[in-house]
Amino acid sequence: MSLKTLLGLGALALGVGTWVTALILWLGLLAVSDRLDATLKAEQRMSGYAGLSTQAATFLVVATEAVQRELPADTRLERLEPVVENLRSSFARLQQNVAQAVEEAQDLGLDAQSRFGTQSLGLARMEALLSSTMRGLGEDDIDRPRLQAHIDSFATGFDPLLSQAVQTEQLFRNDIRADIVALRQKLTLAAIAIAVAAVLMVLAFYFGLIRPQFARLDRLREAAQKIGQENFAIDLPETRRDEIGGLYAETNRMAHALAARKSAVEQDRAQLSSIIAARTEELRAANETLAEIDENRRRFFADVSHELRTPLTVILMEAQIGRAAGGPDADAFATIEARAARLNRRIDDLLRVARSDSGQLALDPAPVPLRDLITEVHEEIRAEADNAGMTLTLSDIPDVTLTCDRNWIRQVLVGLVRNAIRHARDGGQIRLDARAGDQTTEIAVIDNGPGIAPADQPGIFERFTQSGSTSAQGFGIGLALARWVIDSHDGTITLESPVARADALSDAPGTKIAVRLSLSTG
Repeated sequence: MSLKTLLGLGALALGVGTWVTALILWLGLLAVSDRLDATLKAEQRMSGYAGLSTQAATFLVVATEAVQRELPADTRLERLEPVVENLRSSFARLQQNVAQAVEEAQDLGLDAQSRFGTQSLGLARMEALLSSTMRGLGEDDIDRPRLQAHIDSFATGFDPLLSQAVQTEQLFRNDIRADIVALRQKLTLAAIAIAVAAVLMVLAFYFGLIRPQFARLDRLREAAQKIGQENFAIDLPETRRDEIGGLYAETNRMAHALAARKSAVEQDRAQLSSIIAARTEELRAANETLAEIDENRRRFFADVSHELRTPLTVILMEAQIGRAAGGPDADAFATIEARAARLNRRIDDLLRVARSDSGQLALDPAPVPLRDLITEVHEEIRAEADNAGMTLTLSDIPDVTLTCDRNWIRQVLVGLVRNAIRHARDGGQIRLDARAGDQTTEIAVIDNGPGIAPADQPGIFERFTQSGSTSAQGFGIGLALARWVIDSHDGTITLESPVARADALSDAPGTKIAVRLSLSTG
């Protein structure tokens, strides 16, 4: 028989036992509840009899006073009417309670019904005695002894009837209490029997089913530990055809398969080790070649820069001399001087980028007026914007000073504007925006191009990362270098696309790249 069937039968037996226990408890609680309810009603009837006794005493006092004062019959009846009404109401209420008790006593047997029938008869006699007394007190005769005799007759007849009713209720209440005690004893014995049966069932279930299976599972765990230690010499007994027996068989097959696989892996590992050694040697040689190529590239940049700077220095000197000499060609010499100075800066930029590719980023921080920095950027990139048919505008530049590497920050801002020219040409507008705070200033390049898709934005500043969107093509290394430069200045660079309506240049989504740097404290 399978473990599922055995566990199911065990669970079924426990479930049946639980249901039987719950049913016994429910029936016992129901019986106790019925008896407690009957006791409560008996107490209520006894309380009613106590009230009836008080009302009867009041009746006797009022009747005696009326007789002693020799009041006329009408006056006597009028004085007694409220008390009599209360008595009749109490009789009616008690009769109703007794009638309900007779109906509920059907399950208790004929004796209980007869007892309550006697109670009803006693109430009827008391009510009849009250009516007889009221007729006697209602006679016109003012014979005090005679009237007093009616009152005495009521007192002597009413009290035994009331006492008998109270005693009957007390007996009934005592019987119910005795039933409750007996029922409690039965429930206690039933609870003890159920507890003993439950313990025996649990012990039988554990020692007969659970514990043997735990022993089998322990063997399976030990086998799994051996397999984890690459010891595949496993031979679990496959004698029982249940679920654990199936696991034993599958574990044996797995151990045999792993043993065969281990032998094959060891052979493959030896072959792979020889291949890795050969490839490692090839990679070492390739790395040496790449290092030599990179060194040659940097040397090439340095040589080119040196060869270009020598004639540029001559051109600058000759242009300065020609401009200083005045004459009709002074403006031409000034233009040549400006262009040569710009070309010299571009050579410096080229060298800085080349050094940054090798992991070097030398900064020369110094106080830089923000207006001068923005003016340099504008003059350097304005011609490219005009050639692209775009309008490059400047916001009001605050009169503040930054502490930064002037050339690196200028190169970053020029690169951001150049990216905007390349990717937002359809919008036709670019704005250089600058805002100063208490301790920092924000320089932003805003365009009205198609923007950058949200999915492409998270990696836009990563090295060699390029978005698939049109507006992001070509950002790659430029923005990665820009973030490196700004991070080295302890600043931040952020991207916003689409641009907020307050900063937007048109209805197009647009892109805003903002650089935040610290202000000079001196």
